[in-house]
Amino acid sequence: MQDMRKLDRRLRLVILFAILAAIIMSLIDLNGTRNAIAGIREPIQTDAEGFVRFELDGFSMRIGFLYSYDIEGLAVHTKNYSGWDIGDKLGPKDVALAWGKVAEYNKTVDFHWEQSNRWVSYWLTAEDERIVGSAGDSSLEISNNHLIPADDETWWKVKLIRTGDHVRIKGYLVNADGFNNSTGQSFVWHSSTTRYDTGDHSCEVIYVTDVEWL
Repeated sequence: MQDMRKLDRRLRLVILFAILAAIIMSLIDLNGTRNAIAGIREPIQTDAEGFVRFELDGFSMRIGFLYSYDIEGLAVHTKNYSGWDIGDKLGPKDVALAWGKVAEYNKTVDFHWEQSNRWVSYWLTAEDERIVGSAGDSSLEISNNHLIPADDETWWKVKLIRTGDHVRIKGYLVNADGFNNSTGQSFVWHSSTTRYDTGDHSCEVIYVTDVEWL
């Protein structure tokens, strides 16, 4: 009887922790609000070398550093990924960051931001283009960033970034390669290293070492 009471008490604690975890995650997933900030500089990247290795969900991962990266930006949209595949576990969040005119006029102009399937998209009216330039011009001041947290503390910081936040993210642009010996599956995420590309493979993959709210 005493063992049953102990088991019942443990079950209640498990349920309580599950509820608290659900509440915390729901707070993390709050969308935030549209914001506009003038004077945000362009991202800074400098030469770097090195790599880290670790095991993740059966995959042997190698994260190779391409450039040291320091990006200050306005989070114009964010997307959490919480599935079971290796990409979601490696990079639990994408953050679309803007600077320059895009960040400055993000409240004046409705860019109709959307994120899905690791892509960010937007569109502009002809009137909007007279304010911020063509879609081609504005694409030079926006990047979709796959964020790979370097540790548990950084994971929480990454998950707390919301739309409207003015943040500074430090880390490395990386190539992420993984292989699962049990299943034969491979995984590849290779970062863009320029702000001038669009379409496939134009996202920045950042191994995040720090997040700062400005």
